[in-house]
Amino acid sequence: MNVAARLFGKPKVETDDHPRTGIIDIGSNSIRLVVYQGPPRLPAIRFNEKVMAGLGRGLVATGSIEKSALKTARVALARFAAVAREMEVTSLRTVATAAVRDAANGQDLIDAATALGLTVETLSGEQEASAAGYGVLSAIPQADGIVGDLGGGSLELVRIRAGRIEDRVSFPLGVLRIGPIRAKRGKVLERHVAKLIREAGWAGKGQGLPLYLVGGSWRALSRLDMHLSDYPLPIIHQYMLSPAKIVRLSRTIPQLSKQRMRGVPGLSSGRTGTLADAAALLGVLIRQLGSRTTIVSSYGLREGLLYEELDAPTRKLDPLIVAAREEGRLLGRFPEHGDLLEGWIAPLFAGESAAAGRIRHAACLLADVGWRANPEFRAERGVEIALHGNWVAIDATGRALLAQALYTSLGGGMAAADPVGRLIGPADVRQATVWGLAMRLGQRMSGGLAGPLQRSRLADDGVTLAMHLGRDDKGLYGEAVERRHAALATALGRKSALVLT
Repeated sequence: MNVAARLFGKPKVETDDHPRTGIIDIGSNSIRLVVYQGPPRLPAIRFNEKVMAGLGRGLVATGSIEKSALKTARVALARFAAVAREMEVTSLRTVATAAVRDAANGQDLIDAATALGLTVETLSGEQEASAAGYGVLSAIPQADGIVGDLGGGSLELVRIRAGRIEDRVSFPLGVLRIGPIRAKRGKVLERHVAKLIREAGWAGKGQGLPLYLVGGSWRALSRLDMHLSDYPLPIIHQYMLSPAKIVRLSRTIPQLSKQRMRGVPGLSSGRTGTLADAAALLGVLIRQLGSRTTIVSSYGLREGLLYEELDAPTRKLDPLIVAAREEGRLLGRFPEHGDLLEGWIAPLFAGESAAAGRIRHAACLLADVGWRANPEFRAERGVEIALHGNWVAIDATGRALLAQALYTSLGGGMAAADPVGRLIGPADVRQATVWGLAMRLGQRMSGGLAGPLQRSRLADDGVTLAMHLGRDDKGLYGEAVERRHAALATALGRKSALVLT
């Protein structure tokens, strides 16, 4: 039996009655179709394909899209239109950005798309900036700083704060335009960017704030840094690149061979040629804005377009909790179990922060995701889902806490799961382990059912951890439940006791 079969067991047939929505994004570097399906606040990606068309490649020299790029784009659009039809996408939005917007022959591509039944929206620089800003807010609701969206033909900057977009600006600084400027050597790029930033009134505007990175080139830069630094969690979202790291990358990239680049997991060959330019621009931008660090966002323009269409109450939903609840619904046995379990164990952790509470809540929502796996690999299944799941609004520390809680609750024990111990310290491991023990107790006592959780409760008076059961439910307190109750009490430094009411 292969590793995947041992870890995941027989796959469950997922049912999803949410409509499918799609976005075709015609960018200066790539053209991509993404099809989404799931809860409106955070739909899952059902299909994702891109073609590196390079529409903006010859734009600086000729002012037009090259014929070969147009041909590639037509083929890509024909395929994407056909795929969207086959997938029965109910809403398909096609947007074009800087290359089509600026090219003298951009209308040729629009006409080709129209002939395929696609309606192309050519976004202005401000619309593109807004979408990038909303994309970051969708994935990092508490974001406070500057969003920098680097495409092939343009760079958008957006000030976001308190869930809102404040200022926005677009510059002709796409990654495909940087090479000719850097070729002049010296401080030409620094002076050029500084002039644009200063004239737009953005100099120092990010002082002391993070710069949120959007765009394939900057994500590729982060993947390279993760590989070079042997980072234990290969997840781009909310990965941090300090100014010192960016300087180091700028010096390292020219020394890396093509063979070394090919060995970087997840690094597209189409991005390697622009990494040095992306790093150079990022270094200059940080200095001009005064940003203290950078944080990568896996969400950008496309997700921002979806987020813009949501009503205010839906926008306010926590995307981590929405996604974990949906995953629990699809992979677990009892849809209501996670929320009930969280409410059952919450009194034990009343002194914890709200930030810790939401991670614990997500863990409870995912507590049953391993039930189909081989029993010997259920704990590993939990770690895999927590660390590598397509979550947002959670950083590496949060993923590690989530992983440890699931690892313990699914029978992995109290030691740090690998690589959790490389991401968080002993105190955090212990905190998540206690969550896991509490979840494990609740699941065993209730059998995953609602009634026992609703009719019972835990109480901690600082000396004794008491489980209160009705006399008619005394039979639920079997040997396995008693053992798990004692294990949780010991971890909390308490005695265990059963109280019948």
